[in-house]
Amino acid sequence: MSAAEVSRLLGELLTGGSGGSPLVLALVGLSCLLTVAAVWFSLTERDPLPGRLKSIERRRSELREAAVAPKRRRVGMVEQAGIMRQVVDRLRLLRGEAAAAAQAKLLRAGWRSRDALVRYLFAKAISPALAGGVAALLFYGLDFGHLPPLAKLACSLFGTLFGAYLPDIYVHNAYQKRSKALRLAMPDGFDLLVICAEAGLSLDAALERVSRELADAAPELADELGLAAVELSFLPDRTRALENLGERVPLPGMRALINTLVQTERYGTPLSQSLRVLSAELRHERMMRAEEKAARLPAILTLPMIVFIMPALFIVLIGPAILQTIDQLSKM
Repeated sequence: MSAAEVSRLLGELLTGGSGGSPLVLALVGLSCLLTVAAVWFSLTERDPLPGRLKSIERRRSELREAAVAPKRRRVGMVEQAGIMRQVVDRLRLLRGEAAAAAQAKLLRAGWRSRDALVRYLFAKAISPALAGGVAALLFYGLDFGHLPPLAKLACSLFGTLFGAYLPDIYVHNAYQKRSKALRLAMPDGFDLLVICAEAGLSLDAALERVSRELADAAPELADELGLAAVELSFLPDRTRALENLGERVPLPGMRALINTLVQTERYGTPLSQSLRVLSAELRHERMMRAEEKAARLPAILTLPMIVFIMPALFIVLIGPAILQTIDQLSKM
């Protein structure tokens, strides 16, 4: 079949002879329908509010379950926590102001589970006896160091005292580490809050969005802001939710943020401008802290230079002269 015959057959198929082809009519109708649909969807204004509300509600439910509901544990861990709770209940350690103070310290360190206080009090109760027993076994049983009796007694008492303060030291170190991470992440978090406030988001939505954005870069700050967003949504007193955030994060920058948010909630002052000024102050404070560390560096390096660098320098400079002097004296 030649090219002319093929073109003639295609022309007959498309034109259908003297009348219109059904294929051509179908293609024309489909193109008109697609054109009308494209113009319709481009001119129709979509309302993103329902989808946004659903996503916020889903995120709130996830944060509430993570903050309130106990996490899944293995059976051995559950049994261990049950034994610890029995010991703590028998000793009546959950009562009084000491337990409340311990709970506040654990919250600041980032431990909000049900068993955190029980584990801390259990460790606080058994660590002196355990550390004292290990020290007594080491110095009395194994006769480590061949110390006199008075020195063995002093070492055993020191081990007991160290065991008594060991849980507090561990919690304090965890709190210091978490506070440092929060202090470094707060300027960036405040900048994101400024952006969200200028975009027109409410306080709950802004905290929720910032918590979502900082989940990978600053999980500590994201956790606190997410929990604050949940409490703002469910607590009847919004000021109390902000005060809870200040109790969990007792830092000057966070306290300034809470005062700003409380003032905004109470008097209706503009939020974005106050947050922008607060973010600039925190960044300036962080820069000043870095300059202060850099200014202390020469004083800190003085002692290592004297101990490690100066003797080697004296040996290199004065060593040949001393050797020559020794040779001359040996010849005489």
